[in-house]
Amino acid sequence: MRKRCNWYLSAKKLCVCVAFLTVLSAPLARAQSAAEFYSGRTMTMYVPSGSGGINDASGRLVARHLPRFTPGSPTFVVQNVPGAGGLTLANRLFTTLPRDGSVLSILQRGTAQLAIAGDPAARFDPLELTWLGSISSYQDDVYLLIVNREFAAQSLNDLKGSGGPTARLGASGPGATNRTFPLIARTLFGLRLEVVRGYTGAPAISLAQLGREVDGQVTSLSYLKANQASEWKAQEMRALLAFGRTTRHPELPDVPTAYELISDQQAKALLKFAELPFYMAMPVAAPPKIPDDRRNVLVKAFNEMVADQEFVNEGKKLHLDISPISAEALTRIIAEATSTPPEIIARYNAIAGEKQ
Repeated sequence: MRKRCNWYLSAKKLCVCVAFLTVLSAPLARAQSAAEFYSGRTMTMYVPSGSGGINDASGRLVARHLPRFTPGSPTFVVQNVPGAGGLTLANRLFTTLPRDGSVLSILQRGTAQLAIAGDPAARFDPLELTWLGSISSYQDDVYLLIVNREFAAQSLNDLKGSGGPTARLGASGPGATNRTFPLIARTLFGLRLEVVRGYTGAPAISLAQLGREVDGQVTSLSYLKANQASEWKAQEMRALLAFGRTTRHPELPDVPTAYELISDQQAKALLKFAELPFYMAMPVAAPPKIPDDRRNVLVKAFNEMVADQEFVNEGKKLHLDISPISAEALTRIIAEATSTPPEIIARYNAIAGEKQ
């Protein structure tokens, strides 16, 4: 009887051990590697603007090339989600889009800044997004205040004081560079500028400019070369002021930078906060809290992609400034922006929020 009991107890212990090990190993058996997750998967690349323009071109460029460096070689579909200067998409990325690593987005360069500046429509924390990096740090590009060739002003001085011409500049939603920087230029330099809002993006503004609905806009040199190349080459428009650089662009040695025209330290601090987004000019992000292994795979794939010559060559053909920065560098830029003194942010908000 005792032997039978001992056998029973030993068998029972064995069953308990086997059951325990089965439970312990079950999550491991069910765990899916990042490569398995991405194998054959269709991912979504969201773009915060309509078709055409630099954001759309950048998003589609990444969607074409990132699969080559992602284990499992997923494919991408691109979805355009214009609205509210990129806030519509950023809010969705933070609140409702899947957090499994299947969703990426190009964000407008100024969208993170809207959240830092306290825009009530921004329902996301830029430091909590999963950043992959930025295609461009604006190393070889520049943002320009341009006017049509026949517009009366030949220089910034012609837009100062009273009695002269007023430049009507096309603009889109809140946070858009083409809206914020004319307002900053008007405030810091006393320029006669009227901001004409309501356009859906750079392509629509360009059409309005070509049709003489507006006198000009604030846009990038890369955009002009890509989308208005013939007009730019034929000098149908001229640049009066440059943003996003501390030195003059080599191709435009006669065009002053905003930075060189400012001596007041408070004004310089304001300009620094306003220009910070240029140095993360084409950022790529995923929703917060995606699995660490998938985040690591995506960041590694992004870093390999932007160093790949095929990617760089196609980007240059699209007239994009390919001067990438890492996820870590991009996060540092955002963190620096969050440390801006409140009084500078308040002044920035007062300018960017002006009605005209």
